[in-house]
This record gives sequence, structure tokens and C-alpha cells, in this order.
Amino acid sequence: MVKYGVTVTTANLAQATTTNNIFIKLVGTDGESKRTWLKSIQGSAAFHLGAKSHFSVSCPTSLGKLVLIELDKKPLPLFPEDAWFPSKVAVKSPEGDQYNFPIHCWISGCEVHLFREGTALRNFDDTHHLSKYSREKELKLREEQYRFLRWDDYKEGLPHCMKADNPLSLPCEVRFSFTKSTEFLYTASLGLTELKLKGLTSSKKNWSNIKGIGKVFCNKTTPISVYVQKHWKDDAFFGYQYLNGVNPTLVQRCTALPANFPVTDDMVFLRGGSCLMEEVQKGNIFLCDYKHLDGVKTNVINGKKQYLMAPLVLLHRTPEDQLMPIAIQLKQIPADDNPIFFPTDSEYDWLMAKIFVRSADFSEHQLNVHLLRTHLLAEVFAVSLLRNMPMVHPLYKLIIPHTRYTLQINNLARSLLISKKGVFTQFAASGGEGMFDLLKRSLSSLTYNSLCIPDDIAQRGMENVPNFYYRDDGLKLWDIIHRLVNGVLSYYYKTDDEVCKDSELQKWIHDIFEHGFLSQTCTGIPQTLATVAEMVKFVTMVIFTCSGQHSAVNSGQYDYGAWMPNTPISLQRDAPTTKGTTCEATMLQTLPDVNTTVQGMSTMWLLSKQSSDFVRLGQYPEEHFFEDGPCKVIKDFQRDLEILSTTIKTRNQSLEVPYTYLDPILVENSVAI
Repeated sequence: MVKYGVTVTTANLAQATTTNNIFIKLVGTDGESKRTWLKSIQGSAAFHLGAKSHFSVSCPTSLGKLVLIELDKKPLPLFPEDAWFPSKVAVKSPEGDQYNFPIHCWISGCEVHLFREGTALRNFDDTHHLSKYSREKELKLREEQYRFLRWDDYKEGLPHCMKADNPLSLPCEVRFSFTKSTEFLYTASLGLTELKLKGLTSSKKNWSNIKGIGKVFCNKTTPISVYVQKHWKDDAFFGYQYLNGVNPTLVQRCTALPANFPVTDDMVFLRGGSCLMEEVQKGNIFLCDYKHLDGVKTNVINGKKQYLMAPLVLLHRTPEDQLMPIAIQLKQIPADDNPIFFPTDSEYDWLMAKIFVRSADFSEHQLNVHLLRTHLLAEVFAVSLLRNMPMVHPLYKLIIPHTRYTLQINNLARSLLISKKGVFTQFAASGGEGMFDLLKRSLSSLTYNSLCIPDDIAQRGMENVPNFYYRDDGLKLWDIIHRLVNGVLSYYYKTDDEVCKDSELQKWIHDIFEHGFLSQTCTGIPQTLATVAEMVKFVTMVIFTCSGQHSAVNSGQYDYGAWMPNTPISLQRDAPTTKGTTCEATMLQTLPDVNTTVQGMSTMWLLSKQSSDFVRLGQYPEEHFFEDGPCKVIKDFQRDLEILSTTIKTRNQSLEVPYTYLDPILVENSVAI
């Protein structure tokens, strides 16, 4: 008889414990063990959360190289069946070889579950008949057990999503933890309860004075939200937000003035005394064009039609290296009743023009930059991964940590934010029919290059703009992630031919092209991957989108939106058609009603709130890789992230408004909120 040492680790998660009896079978190239009851003097405590327990399994002869294990459980008499979440099973063979079997899933019922040894293998590496069988069975079982792995055409013209009625219909592995669920519900209810007690959620009145807005969440300020309230009228801060606010992806260098934006030299005053065309040639003029919003059907809130402009904004890089707005046209087509506003206009004419721009930016940011380009794409990446990649595949191991909670948060977004009774649908200017029209337009104009920050920065001509911290931190973070991806995948893929013949990899990318980008070749999204370099770039984009990019466009929502006049979610008067007709009273009548304001602010507060079980970028509570090569690459990745974090903190000490959204210590591993 020979003995195998078995170590079982139960995850340190709420409710991961089981009181059931656990059984194991070891399967090797030369045979298999009997189904063995894992008995311990600890009794049921052997499988308590966080427990690491040791057992032995006896066999008549050596089983050869271990390929997989089978786990099942059976409740004790008079005890209920319960779910168990083991994280890993380690086995030491009589020959002294160590085998690791990552689990990381809930085991419920009495069914037998198969788990592969942890060495990452591509489909053509699996030559043993048992390996091939278990690989195929895993994907088939996922499809049978997880009904959500079927694609759902939620709205025509939008990326497809998982098919799930509600969060409880999702498999346990992709749901929020008990901690996350409890905190999420508490945060959501706390904010609205406080506002209801103040009588604000039901008030359909205009704001009577600007100071009253600051009392909505007066005890829930952040250093930046306080700064915003003080500086929201400043032109310099208006321009700063295009670089380092929650939507730093729109502004671009202007190489020629658009034909529908007839600004001339004699209309604008530029610091430094230069003329407009000279500054265009020098690369100092920048444009923000909200053309996607043109003609979008607007909402009706509290029985009143809402208004949403499609502005064009011209900005100038001054000799002091500030980005200053110099002209605003609120509608796309030039006309006598569509004046171009300038800083030299009256205080409220210019301020109202900026308010209409900031409201337009809210819709562009929330629907295109935030919802579509991070949440919806992250869901496509996740569902395609679960549909096409077994746990043993190196790409699964690399990407799965960056899908944590994404499927549930998106399910909640569809039911609580953009459904018929969702907050965005009811209270945003672009809510309802216009929302889906804007999302369709945004997807049709989305490109692969715009998802890759080095390409995006270059295409927008933003390489040399000073004080552009999103760019500075984002490019460094992209490079660090690229080194991780290249290091890990190059360990497994030595030639381009190996990429081409990996059928699981090719199915994954094709699923993304078909269901995420609706087979639109104009996006530039690859339909297949032909080289190691192509694969590395695409996977880098996936991880950056799910982590850094989402953090950059999500984490600052409350910072910049808590003071509503800086980010109005809706406006209830049309843009002025002539100058000299605005005043403070006009502004208050244009800003959203009280209940609209507080619904928007409470939602932004919820979506900016970090959970206590937040997992920051580079941290891997679930162990997936066991080979020395990838493990070293991951350690280097973690070291590089720490260095970047220190660099960002040092720089921020000298900034009036610190830019923290791409500090790796604050970036979550996945789209989880």
C-alpha cells in the first residue's frame, strides 16, 4: 500500500463552512483511488471557513501522474445539506511530487465534481484521454448548470449580455459575497432613508436658492466634492475636468475648426495675445464634440419636458499650461438662435452655457464612457470566458480575477438603473428611449484603438498636454499590465502558430467580436488572434478595461457630482436662444428639481462607495497559477504596482486637486460596483 497526503483548504468566506462528510477520489495516468471519506479528529471543524486540514488516502499501487480529483459530499444523519466553498486541495504523492488542485467554487448537493490539477494547459496540451474528457465535461456542465451562459439580446443594437432574471438566478460563484451584499443594500437604503427623512425624495419643486443644494448630503462630503463646490464656476476648473475628471476620454487636439462651429479670430480672446489659427497650428487648441447627443429624445420628469444639448466646446492651452474654455456652441447646427457663447459674455450667459455642457457630459459619460465601455464590455469578456475556457486554461487563470462580481453588478444595473422604473430611466435627461439610442450610437462609433489607452491618447493628439494625470498614470498602468500579460502568456505560447491552433482561445475572441461588438468590422476588434503580440495586446486591453479604466471613470462620480450644479443629470429649460436673457433665477429654474437632484446624488454616492471586501489590482485571494514562471511574473507585477502607487502619492502631495483614480492601491481588480 502507498499513501497520498491530502491537504484541504476551505476558503475564508462567510458561509463557506460545511458540516457534511467530504469524499475524494484521486485519478492518475496509471489508475485511480477508491472514493475515500476524509475523516479527521477535528470532526466537522476540519471544513470550517479558513481551515487547512490534513488527511491521507491509501492505494494498492502508485497512480502515476495525477490528472484530476473527484469531490463530493454527503450530509450527516439529521443534519441539513449545506454548501461548501473549498479554495484548494493539495496532494503529495508517495514519490514526493506535489500536486495542486484549485477549486474556488461552491459545492452543493451530492453530485460528484471534477477538478483538474493546477498546471495551466491549452487544449492541444491535453493528450491524456481523462484530461480531454474532463475538459469537455467542465464546459458542458457549465452550460447545463449555468443557464445564464446563454447570450441574451437585451436591447437590439447593444452588446449582448448574460441571460439571468435576477441575481439569485446567477450561480453562487459569480454572486456578491455575503459581506458585499449586506454592505451594498445598507449603503443604498441609508442614503435614501436620510433623504426621505429630510423630505427631499418626494419634492418636485425647483431649488429656491443655490445654497440649499449643499445641504442634501452635507455630512457626506469628500475633499474633492468640497473643492468642486467652491470652484465649479471657474473656467480653469471647467477645463481641468476634461483632463482629470470622470470623463477624460473626450477632449482632443483640434487640427482644424469644424465647419459647424464657426468661431473666428475676432470672436475670441486668447491669453498671450496670439490669434486662433496660430494657436491651432501650434497645437494649443482643443475640441470637445458631443455630436452623439444630437437629436436624442429627452425624458419627461415630474410632468415636465427635459432638455439635453449636443454642444461643441473649444479650449485653449494657455501660457500658464491651463486648459481654458474659449467658446461654446450648445447645438450642432449653427443658427441665429444658436449663439456661440464666450467668457466675455455676461456672467450668467457664460455660466449657463457651461452648465448645459456639464449636463451633456453627464449623459455622455454615464452611458458611453462608463456603462458601455466598461460595464457592458466587461460582461461580454466574462461571459465569453466562462462559455469557452476551462479552469485549466492559462487565459482563464489570468482573466478570471478581473471578472469578480461583474455579472451581478450588471444585472443590478439593468434592474435598478436602466429598467423602466430604474433611477436613470426616471430621473436623467437621456433616460428612457433616448438612453438606448445613445448607447447604440456609441457602440457603432466605438473602436478597438479607443479602448487601448496608448492608441487612444495618440489618436486624440493628447501626448504632450501638461497636467494630464489620467494619461500619465494610465499609460504607466497599461505598461505594467502589458508586462504581466506578456510574461504570463509568453510562458505558455512560444510561437504564433500555437496561438492560431488554440481553438478555445479563438472561440473566446470570436464570441467577443460577435456578441460584444455585434460582428461590426468597422470597430477594428479582431475576430481571430493570429500572433502572440496580438493576443497580449487584446488581453491587456481586457484587464485594463476591467480595472484601471473602470476606476478612472467610476470612482470620482461622487467627488465631481455631489455638487449638482457641476454635473446636472437633467435640465428642465431649453438653452437660451439669445444672449442677455439669463440670471440666477433662470439658472435655478433650469437646474433639476429637488427629487431629481437627490436621486442622482444618492446613486452617485452608492456607486462611488468602496466595499470592505474590495480586492485591489494585483491581489489574488484565489490562487490559480502554480508554475514558477507565472508566479514570478505576478510578483514582479505586484512590485511594479507598488512603485507606481508610491510615485502617484508623491506627485499628488504637490497638487491642489490630487488625482487618485489610477493609484493601484485604489483600483479594484474588476468591475464590481
